[in-house]
Amino acid sequence: MKFHKMEIPFMKNGHSSTTQKLPKLILVTIFATFLLTVTPLSYPLFRRHSSSMFKFSSKPPSPIFDVKDSSITSLPSTSIEKCDIFSGEWVPNPKAPYYTNSTCWAIHEHQNCMKYGRPDSDFMKWRWKPNGCELPIFNPAQFLELVRGKSMAFVGDSVGRNHMQSLICLLSRVEYPIDVSYTPDDYFTRWRYTTYNFTLATFWSTHLIKSKEADYGPDHTGLFNLYLDELDEKWVTQIDEFDYLIINGGHWFYKPSVFYQNQKIVGCHYCQLDNVKDLNMYYGYRKALRAAFRAINSLQNYKGTTILRSFAPMHFENGLWNEGGNCVRTKPFKSNETQLEGRSLELYMIQLEEFRTAEREGKKKGLKYRLLDTTQAMLLRPDGHPSRYGHWPHENVTLYNDCVHWCLPGPIDTWSDFLLEMMKMEGVRSAEERLQSDRKLSLR
Repeated sequence: MKFHKMEIPFMKNGHSSTTQKLPKLILVTIFATFLLTVTPLSYPLFRRHSSSMFKFSSKPPSPIFDVKDSSITSLPSTSIEKCDIFSGEWVPNPKAPYYTNSTCWAIHEHQNCMKYGRPDSDFMKWRWKPNGCELPIFNPAQFLELVRGKSMAFVGDSVGRNHMQSLICLLSRVEYPIDVSYTPDDYFTRWRYTTYNFTLATFWSTHLIKSKEADYGPDHTGLFNLYLDELDEKWVTQIDEFDYLIINGGHWFYKPSVFYQNQKIVGCHYCQLDNVKDLNMYYGYRKALRAAFRAINSLQNYKGTTILRSFAPMHFENGLWNEGGNCVRTKPFKSNETQLEGRSLELYMIQLEEFRTAEREGKKKGLKYRLLDTTQAMLLRPDGHPSRYGHWPHENVTLYNDCVHWCLPGPIDTWSDFLLEMMKMEGVRSAEERLQSDRKLSLR
């Protein structure tokens, strides 16, 4: 993957620019308000939809595939082949998709692209081919066997929820979960796969730290107060029991924000407040990630594996979000046709740096950190976003082309291919780490 530094992550008229005037940057932040606030919050996960189409059962309705097929239910031995599964290319997969929008109730309305008239379907028919090895297609029975008696939590924003819904749809070939949530709040749901005693949960945390939306802001679009040294107790106090914790974040930091430390304003990101220093979005993001990781490492009873899912780039072309910018491509890029740059690159590098620091600290307490590095794979998928196919054309809604989230079925399903392979290799990696630790001790 080629990495290039640039200043602006959006494209105008097909070309990037290294400089932008402040008003245009403000427009970018307005986009985040509409797309990451209105869109994600408008349609929750249909937990309590009255339509019979969304009635919940622990059994899937007429599976697309025969789950008795040995290719699905068998548990082959895990290869110990050394390979970077996150570096590769997309190749055709005529067998996909492995569920449809009519067989899975867990699809968020705004990612239900086929329901709302997307005319092409080839975007669903690709698989990820790592350089030098093969990445198996997600096997739902294998996954459920590996997590039998365990629990997994997703912590973060609507892209993380997008991932969880994809996982539920993939698992629907074997079993649907039942709702065991502690609260009616759709942003804090829990699902139980009864046959496997497996719990899946989601914790909504846009910035991973304590945050509060203010009543003011540039152009009245809203402004977030971010408390960079205070925890978001809605998830931090709830994760002790989980075996796997998948965290993500980044897109919400594009929004205007005021940064607090020790209960005092220390700066902001495009807040346009008098006498407040602009520290940029990267300052806030780094501090927030660092606080979240420190919170995890400080927990007394948490013994789970923490998985950071890396940043998934946006794909606006030919203008900003409100200038006709869109994502209308119908096939993936090759790795030599694009490169990670601008804000996406900066956020990604911050993630890697803070992750490595947290990993080192976590090891001292016997905690495991793993990186689910989806960045290159998703950089190459400009064809996988909902664009305008998240609602009917005649609907009177204030929505813009969505080039942030992912259609279901779609490229995001591959994240579970990655996740399962990581889990299958966990025993090998843990043994290698123990061996390295023993060697260090013997040399002392």
